[in-house]
Amino acid sequence: MSQMFDNKVYSSCRFLKYICGIFLFYGHFAFSQINTTTVDTLNSYPLDEVIISATRNEKNMSEVGRSVTVITEEDIKSSIYNSPAELLSKQEGIYVIGTGQNPGSNSSIFMRSSNSNHTVIMIDGVRISDPSTPNDAIDLAELSLANIEKIEIVRGSHSTMYGTSAIGGVINIITKKGSKPGFNTQAGLKTGVFGKKTLDLTETLYLNYSSKSGFYGSAEVFNSFVKGLNATIDTIKTPGKFKNIDNDDFSKTDLIGKLGYEKGKLDAFVSYKITQQKADVDRAPYADDDNYTVEFDRDLISYQAKYAAIKKLDISFNGGYSNMTRIAVNDSSVVDEIGNTDHSYFKGVYSGTILNNEMQATLRLKGANIVAGTGMYSETMKTNTTFINSAYSYYQNVNLDTLGLRATITNTFLQLDLNGSLLYKNLNRLSLILGSRLNNHNLYGYNITFEINPSYKLSDNTLLYVAYSTGFNAPSLYNLYFPKKNITSGISTGNKSLKPETSVSFEMGLKQTINDNFKIGMSCYNTITSNSIDYVYLWDKNVPISSLKSNNYLGETYLNIGKQTVIGIEFSLYSKISKKLAFSGNFSLTGGKLKYSPSDIDNEKTEGNHVQLYTTGAFLSKTVEYVKLVRRPVTANVHLGYNPTRNLTLSLDIRYAGTRNDIAYNQNLGAFGALELVPVSDYTLTDITAKYLITKNLTATLRAENIFGVVYSEINGYRTRGRGAYLNINYSISYLTRK
Repeated sequence: MSQMFDNKVYSSCRFLKYICGIFLFYGHFAFSQINTTTVDTLNSYPLDEVIISATRNEKNMSEVGRSVTVITEEDIKSSIYNSPAELLSKQEGIYVIGTGQNPGSNSSIFMRSSNSNHTVIMIDGVRISDPSTPNDAIDLAELSLANIEKIEIVRGSHSTMYGTSAIGGVINIITKKGSKPGFNTQAGLKTGVFGKKTLDLTETLYLNYSSKSGFYGSAEVFNSFVKGLNATIDTIKTPGKFKNIDNDDFSKTDLIGKLGYEKGKLDAFVSYKITQQKADVDRAPYADDDNYTVEFDRDLISYQAKYAAIKKLDISFNGGYSNMTRIAVNDSSVVDEIGNTDHSYFKGVYSGTILNNEMQATLRLKGANIVAGTGMYSETMKTNTTFINSAYSYYQNVNLDTLGLRATITNTFLQLDLNGSLLYKNLNRLSLILGSRLNNHNLYGYNITFEINPSYKLSDNTLLYVAYSTGFNAPSLYNLYFPKKNITSGISTGNKSLKPETSVSFEMGLKQTINDNFKIGMSCYNTITSNSIDYVYLWDKNVPISSLKSNNYLGETYLNIGKQTVIGIEFSLYSKISKKLAFSGNFSLTGGKLKYSPSDIDNEKTEGNHVQLYTTGAFLSKTVEYVKLVRRPVTANVHLGYNPTRNLTLSLDIRYAGTRNDIAYNQNLGAFGALELVPVSDYTLTDITAKYLITKNLTATLRAENIFGVVYSEINGYRTRGRGAYLNINYSISYLTRK
């Protein structure tokens, strides 16, 4: 194991020793304070919260043989974070790029060190992604905290239950349903600053009416405007050198409507969500741009119906349709003091659709739960880009709109959740989950995933579990079909011969609970992902690598090449030290390697030519191995909550991210240049929050962010927020129907 963690990972352990010392101190103190009375004046660690996403069936978290977390509505209300991405970044095993940068910056999730497109993101069980992007990954900056009841997190490979992309885990955002009969209203106003001449202003309004008959309707408006920082780092130090630096603003609006019925045997709803946002962006790391904007719109329709056909049998139908459009415009940029421009214009329109429908039956028998289902997932994409340079009379247009690009995956899945009492009555502490899924992709054909997940209750409060599961990630539409061809070789960028990335994952963990006052979760895991899809350059095989020139270039393409190995350890702890004081924390130690072998090259696609990895610049004339993955740091989080009075809650939050590699373009790697690995320093951020209950219906929350003004980086070349201060006012009132 040790050879898979490099020296930089081990150097981070000095901080983790400090964190572990805090864990042990508070853990020892908590045991001495434990009693049978629990006063819920502080946010609780929701180990006994019911979770659905882990097994597609309601189950207490303490009984689930996986590493799971539920972020409750109360957790969301108690925080003053700006987005789900910020909430997710505080959880073990998750690192989100972009949460500390200028609002509106692209946010990518790395869960258990898997790739950014290896985590399934869902809203009410409906997958949301972005098929118009090269890797089909969603930008988490698209998500807001509007209309969220809770967020369920399941770590580890879960493709048996959720299909493609579920190699690192699954995140299900569950929206609000009906409330107490009558009118229910919530309104919020948040404002803050996070640097010189910045402003963050967000307004929310939630309306709900629920009838005693079971019908309900709700609507929410989320509107945010940000006057932001210059997103890139300024490296121009030459006196008199022209700089065209501007701050990058961001605006976002979500409109949400939901109609439903929940009573007796039927639970059904239909919802419609509109997302509209616009961000000022820059050209590249360290490269500012004064007029580059990206607009993004998504319409999401989701629907769900669950019917208790008989006492032990539920039948449900769940689905959704979304279409998204991203419009990027970069008009001529000013290049000198007298107003001359670079005479260039770029416009890109990227759009896609997702259709997802599933039927599921859940049968609950004595000692066994059976979940069976079938479904279909379909994606389309279109791209239309135009580039003009009037100085050179150059015009280029790439239009994929007429190609009808589509990918469809149909599936059938089955999961058995068995109790050991079926074999022998004294084995009732043993549980075993067995599952399998058959997938059929319209291009590459069939593949199968499965899971074996035994767990054993060592005591009423102690669960030991093991999980062995396989996962997969289907190639994106861009990977498969992008039609650009090299004039000389005729080789296209898209590769219709691509197979899915496949993974094998092993996990072992322990959950310990004592009277809701002291709780520990520990897990270790190992995931091996094969057939990794990489973007590569191709060079003339008849010319030695050492003699290659630009005219020997034969195009680029995507290949199934490489194997990624990841190992990690996760630890979480919650301790209610006293009636007024609570402590929670987590840390994640991770390491991994990438290995590329010439034997994995698809010589039919490359026609035997030299293959160069764009991600590192290395030529695959021999085996290449990298021992540190990009953007996968060791992480740790600490939260300390204190209630000095009934109406006041104070909290301290510390977040640590260890040293890691990032990527930077190096024009000297090959004739056209390529990416290279660059180190990024570790950082520790400290926030302080105060929440005060002014009246029964009115609360005020004040947060001081990054109080020590730490200067740090998440992505090489991009700026992060400095000290910040935020004020959040929330008002809620209910006009309940009399009984």
